[in-house]
Amino acid sequence: MALKIRLSRGGTKKRPHYAIVIADSRMPRDGRFIEKIGFYNPLLPKDHADRVKLDLDKAKEWLKKGATASDRVHRFLANAGLLKPLKKNNPEKAKPKKKAQERAAAAAKAAAPAEAS
Repeated sequence: MALKIRLSRGGTKKRPHYAIVIADSRMPRDGRFIEKIGFYNPLLPKDHADRVKLDLDKAKEWLKKGATASDRVHRFLANAGLLKPLKKNNPEKAKPKKKAQERAAAAAKAAAPAEAS
């Protein structure tokens, strides 16, 4: 059984709150779960004490049993010092797109004759 530590959404429309749960990866996001180990309220300010509450002892036990954390929960666990932070790098995303490259080439072409004279 592939276990995940992930978020399960609750709340009303445009007023979400999430439970941090241990679930089988094949179950739906808000479906059956094994254990609830905390909660996350994204509407609170980032420095608020009740934004993320997490039982670190239970999380540590489940990680030893082979559970893997979703990206957001991995960030919570890394902030708590339980896991190493994820390092992501997508250098392709920072490159200008096709139209911006064409504009830059046209600007460089227009600037070249002006510099020559």
